[in-house]
Amino acid sequence: MSNHLHIVSFNVPWPADYGGVIDVFYRLKALHEAGVKIHLHCFAYGREEAPLLNDYCEEVFYYRRDMSPLRFLDRRPFIVSSRDSKELRRRLLQDRHPILLEGLHCCALLEDEELVKGREVFVRAHNVESDYYARLAKSERHFWRRQYLRLDAARIRRYEPVLKRATAVLAISQGDKEKLEQMGCRKVLLVTAGHPFSSFNIQHSSFNIQHSSLLTPHSSLLTHHSYALYHGNLSVAENYESVCYLLDHVFYDGRHPLVVAGNEPPAWLRMKIEHTPGASLVASPDDATLQRLVAEAQVNILVTHQPTGLKLKLLHALFEGRHCLVNSDMVAGTGLAPLCEVADTPETMREQLDRLMALPFDEAQLDARRAALQPYLTANALQPFLLIIHNS
Repeated sequence: MSNHLHIVSFNVPWPADYGGVIDVFYRLKALHEAGVKIHLHCFAYGREEAPLLNDYCEEVFYYRRDMSPLRFLDRRPFIVSSRDSKELRRRLLQDRHPILLEGLHCCALLEDEELVKGREVFVRAHNVESDYYARLAKSERHFWRRQYLRLDAARIRRYEPVLKRATAVLAISQGDKEKLEQMGCRKVLLVTAGHPFSSFNIQHSSFNIQHSSLLTPHSSLLTHHSYALYHGNLSVAENYESVCYLLDHVFYDGRHPLVVAGNEPPAWLRMKIEHTPGASLVASPDDATLQRLVAEAQVNILVTHQPTGLKLKLLHALFEGRHCLVNSDMVAGTGLAPLCEVADTPETMREQLDRLMALPFDEAQLDARRAALQPYLTANALQPFLLIIHNS
């Protein structure tokens, strides 16, 4: 029985302020609470060392991610070649504890026969990365960035068979699990996203969005609970494409107020929101503000054109928000569609908005969420993985 686990993370998982590192941090925290002694290895990429991680880990090591342009000449995807560390390999060879690799990004280690022979090595698949990068390329507006994404998508597709060497792959959604099994992975476990939500925070709050100075320029149109909310990282092409879809096709006439909240919106998107009737922006909200926005919205509206993985913002909306209006791609392969209203055309989305904006969120709906979301609690989702490592 092993009580120790090496975790190799693609980035420093604190602060937990975007999808991938949220998944890493809250899974790490839950493993610690389950009694696992964690040895954490982080590739530092635009982030500082995080002393808080020492509260959950036996030891924490940091490695420089090699961003040299020469890494683009490697046959492997850049996300992999830039995280290939001899120092990390030497350190992992000092014992035979199981290893969890966070993402395909860290799978250069699977190429080392000495390291993996007779050892349990797991991979967390945050997405089917080849699909994810191909779709990012389609959304990207900048020519050279689009070409890079296309090139890496092709390299990732050629590299993904390395996952067959893992003892097991931890898929984030049922849809991804099926794709990974078709890829020939030895064993695939469904382990949904790690997240901070452990209870339901759907309530009438004293926070009145009408008086928030964060909203511009149409905040006077907003009354308590009268708005729809879209939230996401607005520096990511996938998300600003979704915002543009909503502004151009669903909220173009100001019939219902829309609040858009997210980190680092580009200047052109700020202008687009400003010139859309009834639309307001909350740029780079802190956690408390975002939580209030989600909890106070009458409708959390989430659309994506990336039917991969499991979107943490969807879990956020279901655990802490009222009505949730989504398109099919947002819930594809997640099993969460019955908890949402699903609309795939602007016309049906506008019809559902008209209905939901006037519809109370009642106890029966809350009870249905409580029951359906039990497997999505981080501690519950980890049980299949814990069984394996405790018996290894």
